[in-house]
Amino acid sequence: MKTFAAVLAIAFVIAGVSPARAEMKTEVVEYRHGDVVLEGYLAYDDLIRGKRPGVLVAHEWNSHNPYVRKRAERLARLGYVAFALDMYGKGVRAKDAKEAAALAGIYKGDRTLMRARAAAGLDVLRSRPEADPARLTAIGYCFGGTTVLELARSGADLVSVVSFHGGLDTPNPGDARNIKGKVLALHGGDDPFVPVNQVEAFQEEMRKGGVDWQFVSYGGAVHGFTNPESGSDNSKGVAYNERADLRSWKAMKTLFAETLK
Repeated sequence: MKTFAAVLAIAFVIAGVSPARAEMKTEVVEYRHGDVVLEGYLAYDDLIRGKRPGVLVAHEWNSHNPYVRKRAERLARLGYVAFALDMYGKGVRAKDAKEAAALAGIYKGDRTLMRARAAAGLDVLRSRPEADPARLTAIGYCFGGTTVLELARSGADLVSVVSFHGGLDTPNPGDARNIKGKVLALHGGDDPFVPVNQVEAFQEEMRKGGVDWQFVSYGGAVHGFTNPESGSDNSKGVAYNERADLRSWKAMKTLFAETLK
């Protein structure tokens, strides 16, 4: 044990980092999109020196919350700098599903606004001294999955995009030709909110757009399968599925290993 501790201490000295400083760093970041004040969340590990790949994280329809921050922290532990964006505005939090639907509906009905609001978050990530602007990716959950797909369709400089149980529809399927990075859509095979016709339209969109894409469907999983707070009752259409959660995270990491070298 003493030998291991000594070796570890030497490693820290060589790296120029003290053991006390090798820890997760988080920061609440206030930023703007036009006149709207937004509040995002940054996470990174300060043991890593220099620039590293950056991951933009887009939240579910119920707004920026502890869940999306935890996901950003998990990404930071993998060696990335992660920024969980805010689509709705500082302090704007849905109290229930009705409010969440209303808030998300604003952006689903205005994809130009959705893309611009997401791009404001990407600008924050790109500007961070820890982030390598040539190695940026984006992931999103549910409404956030729709958001990052639209950001990719806008032609944003992203090497990859991952949608977790996100809506796949778009009013502008021809914009798939603007996608610069690789696309991974992770889907609940029994998701009632993203029906088969939407899945088929998305796949056809990717084909026609000449996109490098993957689509993974998890049997027995419904909407919201990565969030433990979704409960366990599939009959409600939203439920956590541990196997799908673990498998989808692994699929994301595989894509990152390929695109964020």
